[in-house]
Amino acid sequence: MTIDPPTTDPSQRPADEQPLLEINGLSVDFKLETSVVHAVQDVSLHVRAGETLAIVGESGSGKTATALSVPRLNPSPPCVYASGEILFDGRDLLTLSEKELGRIRGREIAMVFQDPMTCLDPLQRVGAQVAEVLRHHTGISRAEARDAALDALEEVGIPDPALRYRQYPHELSGGLRQRVMIATALVGRPRLLIADEPTTALDVTVQSQILDLLVTLQHRHGMAVVLITHDLAVVAETADRVVVMNQGKVVETGDVLDVFDRPADDYTRKLLAATPRLEAA
Repeated sequence: MTIDPPTTDPSQRPADEQPLLEINGLSVDFKLETSVVHAVQDVSLHVRAGETLAIVGESGSGKTATALSVPRLNPSPPCVYASGEILFDGRDLLTLSEKELGRIRGREIAMVFQDPMTCLDPLQRVGAQVAEVLRHHTGISRAEARDAALDALEEVGIPDPALRYRQYPHELSGGLRQRVMIATALVGRPRLLIADEPTTALDVTVQSQILDLLVTLQHRHGMAVVLITHDLAVVAETADRVVVMNQGKVVETGDVLDVFDRPADDYTRKLLAATPRLEAA
């Protein structure tokens, strides 16, 4: 069984179209025993169908907390959504019940995390984990889900998908595990993919392969992508627009080329200046 991708070409959509994802005035606190951490402060951003938005900033800038807020995956407690709204296709995700969110997570909004070994179940074969997503959201038969999972493993470039289907996470390399995570995220054909540092744990060669794969699959299926990263070179190669965060706040946003060529905020200029460069001898 396969699921047909969207038929609408994202590049043909009008510029004034309603954003697929719109975050307005979001503030996220973590209430600890002796203090409150204001991890996200009055953040606003949007993502249109088919585009890639990169969120950049150093560790602790609030970019991951912002991304995890979309499917409400921040641990609660201690997380509290203090204010704001997260509109996905016009629905405020902060007002939905867990049951309603369960129908959206993995189906309309999917995530790829930086360390697949901590996200994949070590006691379950990888193919079954991919198939489980479809079983949960569509109720199709085990045989149909298995066929769809094999198609998904093949699509993300995993060699001999029938063999890999039967293997456990520890039997795969880091790059193959990340491809399994991508297959798991995309098997339900989500409209929005959130990729949180998806290549951090991989070597440079595999990083490039994974990023190329994400771009290819995004164009093939017409989905929007939110890419969380600290790597400005990755942003320059893959993103349409960029949001720069510092200490839980958005300090700059705009088209990637505009921000990189003419940064308006001093923090952005420092980030760009700190990027390693190969100088001619």
